[in-house]
Amino acid sequence: MPEFLSILPPAILAFAFIVTLLGGFVKGAVGFAMPLVMISGMGILIEPQLVVAGIIIPILTTNILQVARAGLGKARDALAEHWRYISLVCIMILISAQFLRSIPTNGMFIVLGVPVVVLCAIQLAGWRPRIGPRWRRPFEWVAGTLAGILGGLAGTWGPPTVLYLLALNTPRDRQMAVQGVIYGLGSVMLLAGHLRSGVLNAETWPFSASLVVPALIGMWLGFKLGDRFDQERFRKVTLLVLVVAGANLIRRGLMG
Repeated sequence: MPEFLSILPPAILAFAFIVTLLGGFVKGAVGFAMPLVMISGMGILIEPQLVVAGIIIPILTTNILQVARAGLGKARDALAEHWRYISLVCIMILISAQFLRSIPTNGMFIVLGVPVVVLCAIQLAGWRPRIGPRWRRPFEWVAGTLAGILGGLAGTWGPPTVLYLLALNTPRDRQMAVQGVIYGLGSVMLLAGHLRSGVLNAETWPFSASLVVPALIGMWLGFKLGDRFDQERFRKVTLLVLVVAGANLIRRGLMG
């Protein structure tokens, strides 16, 4: 019997499956937010470090599929253009992941909740930074560093990446290819970083692996059904729900 079953009752495990299914559906429908959904959802009932461990393998699997769906040619072009940002994200994910286990549980709730609330609120507000050619290189260094730190600690570097691409006025069709590469390589680094940090270990990796199936089912449903409703309205509702869930994580961290 997998060891995680001894610390997660069947009802809690079923809850984790449902949250992951919803996260996969959102990713398939609108192309973002699976880690945010999983973190803010599972964090309601599950210990934070186990939440981070749980998202790793589903994120890796779905991001690899996203890269394959976009096409390898577009992936190569994206890597050539954005290699500085991608390199920094990957390096900082590896480094920051090593500090996760030293953060107390209450602090972890805050670490997980704050990025969810801030990043979703920014997207709801419709804020779009604008960076001219003169400042592009410094912006790449700063944005890549911050996104990588968030990735290693909270498993989410997607929203900062979206803001980075918007700041550079990247065409929408090209954004998806660039995001696929950044998410794919970043998720490999997240796996490597937390294998080294010990967050993903013999006790937690079966839990993470068990979430792959609901993630893929949700993503498939999102691909099939995503064009049947108003995607912009669905995106906004998703972000609002995430703000509330993220605020609850912060409350737990502050109140103990």
